[in-house]
Amino acid sequence: MKTENGKLKKYKLGELMEVTRGMSLSGDYYATEGSLMRLTLGNFDYRNNCFKNDKSKDNLYFTGDVKDEFILHKDDIITPLTEQAIGLLGSTAKIPCDGKYIQSQDVGLIRCNDKLCPDYAFYLIPSKVVRTQLSAAAQQTKIRHTSPDKIKNCTVWIPNYAEQEKIGKLLSSLDDKIALNRRMNAKLEQIAKRLYDHWFVQFDFPNADGKPYKSPGGKMEYNEVLKREIPAGWEVKKLGTLFTTNRGVSYSTKTITGDKGIPMINLASFSPDGSYKIDGIKTYTGEYTNEKVLKPFDLVMCNTQQTAIDFSKDIIGKALLVPDIFEGDITSSHHVNTLNVHDEKLKFYLYRLFNTDYFHAYISHYATGTNIMGLDFAGVENYSAVIPSKEVLSKFADFTLNIEKKKSEIIRENKKLIALRDRLLPLLMNGQVEVK
Repeated sequence: MKTENGKLKKYKLGELMEVTRGMSLSGDYYATEGSLMRLTLGNFDYRNNCFKNDKSKDNLYFTGDVKDEFILHKDDIITPLTEQAIGLLGSTAKIPCDGKYIQSQDVGLIRCNDKLCPDYAFYLIPSKVVRTQLSAAAQQTKIRHTSPDKIKNCTVWIPNYAEQEKIGKLLSSLDDKIALNRRMNAKLEQIAKRLYDHWFVQFDFPNADGKPYKSPGGKMEYNEVLKREIPAGWEVKKLGTLFTTNRGVSYSTKTITGDKGIPMINLASFSPDGSYKIDGIKTYTGEYTNEKVLKPFDLVMCNTQQTAIDFSKDIIGKALLVPDIFEGDITSSHHVNTLNVHDEKLKFYLYRLFNTDYFHAYISHYATGTNIMGLDFAGVENYSAVIPSKEVLSKFADFTLNIEKKKSEIIRENKKLIALRDRLLPLLMNGQVEVK
């Protein structure tokens, strides 16, 4: 590493920035709605080093008095002072909007002086050299803590301000593209969900003339099983007649350690909203048979509870279409069932059905067990569902498959961008690579 005589100069972070702790917030003023939201450790996406909405708690609003100094503004840089997950200390995030979030006591606010470019500081704090020092100085309790003083005591080597700006701009441009891609995938997901609702809840799928079916008076018939009307010609069947199931691989801890092996879809791959969690993949090094190998866009369902008994946040019964982002074999854990649907076109309709609120409310009653609950799959098999006509199923399948292919393409691009950013980050911070 180059020193004062080279292109990097040695500092304590306290010479470059001020770090302040947030205010203590009384739980008496927590609320489910309001104008100000309290920051939590759940707002740090420490794997991707960015801000995220905290969906783990309900009472995220604060209705008490707050001094102006604790109300944060867009692009303010924050860092956690408490570690509830390994890797959280040393992460950073930028506040996404102005005047909405309150800085709470577990969150540090970073203010750079004229020696440190804020965009550069955003990547400097999560760098290995700072993380290592924070980890060594953290209080060794069950939940480790740092402090503004410990952060400011970290030693760093940085280039001149102009070089900092170049590095910050390059890394920010990569993160901006990654964030844009995530928003694009979220938008595609919204489009697919709205289409499902429009076609199969409101029954306004395209009729023979390409116009909405039910609204202009499409023929409906009363179904005795469901006790309601459904489009004429559609059927009601128990789901168990439409597919067979195959549980994934039973694994031990020693077969999923490290980065070697094949990708394994597991509990951490599922989100409560039914979306695929990219960071949740495990790698498996044990044995498996051909019947346990998954293909792109196979339909899989989570059969195990992940959280405490709060079904609104749980993933049991949630389904995924395996994204087309992997090279070689991929499998799933025994917490996941693969559904081998007899009609390939039906798979895309069932995927959306399984992730509806009403199906989740139904299937939750089939979760049995003590500490960790498992899914009695008879609940899935005995569910009576409306089965659309083959023509409508085919149109929906084609539309959905195109969306899933585009989502997979975006995920693959993001994996490459993240890998590039992560390779560049230490080289740029150590002065081994310069930005021209």
